[in-house]
Amino acid sequence: MTEHVLIEKANGVLTLTLNRPDKKNALSNEMYGALGDAIDGAADDPEVRCILIQANGDMFTSGNDLASFQAVNSGEAAQGDRRGGSALIQALGRAKTPVVAAVNGRAVGVGTTMLLHCDLVFLAEDALLTTPFVNLALVPEAASSITLPARIGHARAFSMFVLGEAVDARKAEAWGIANAVVPVGELRARARAAAEAVAAKPPSAVAITKALMRESERYLARMQEEGAHFGAQLKTAEAAEAFAAFREKRAPDFSKVS
Repeated sequence: MTEHVLIEKANGVLTLTLNRPDKKNALSNEMYGALGDAIDGAADDPEVRCILIQANGDMFTSGNDLASFQAVNSGEAAQGDRRGGSALIQALGRAKTPVVAAVNGRAVGVGTTMLLHCDLVFLAEDALLTTPFVNLALVPEAASSITLPARIGHARAFSMFVLGEAVDARKAEAWGIANAVVPVGELRARARAAAEAVAAKPPSAVAITKALMRESERYLARMQEEGAHFGAQLKTAEAAEAFAAFREKRAPDFSKVS
């Protein structure tokens, strides 16, 4: 458990609130683990009929804490130290309980790819989605190499992954990533109302419908494949240059990286 993930249960809804606003809700291994455990645990809790994910502060999440990536690249940490990320990703992949997301501000990396495993997504007007994996010399994760092209098409997905195109709230809604865009001040109320509406439905019918709509085994297999590539890329010279450029606030130069 961590103070950076607040957990509350009421009216059939398990609310998970990212609570590290001073670090733009960058996800640590402990946060990944807490989120993954909560999502997995909901499947066996009859009091939980829906999960709501939201965030405190002005940003949904800046994604993975880059310090952990840099530690793996430099050899200061083992690849296994990132298992927390897998805990959340895999929990979302196999989740039986419906998941609703309320997204305000920027959603970077896994902050965007996790939305593709949510059943209802509500965006504040200031939401901005980015998947800058290639910019960091990395590759997509969370089975997003399947789910994002399936949702928005290959060309749009390639642009988001490889060119790092940022997608604002209105575009995300038009592309089918989100259900609705609402004013920032109304976001939580709108998402909670939706979560409570889901929780009031017949649970077995909801669970079966969700399962029929998803290809969980395929997603979990792709997560493993992506994870192997992701881990290998973390240790490359490309990644070292990308992380150094980010730290030094300059454009990366991959021309001399072999």
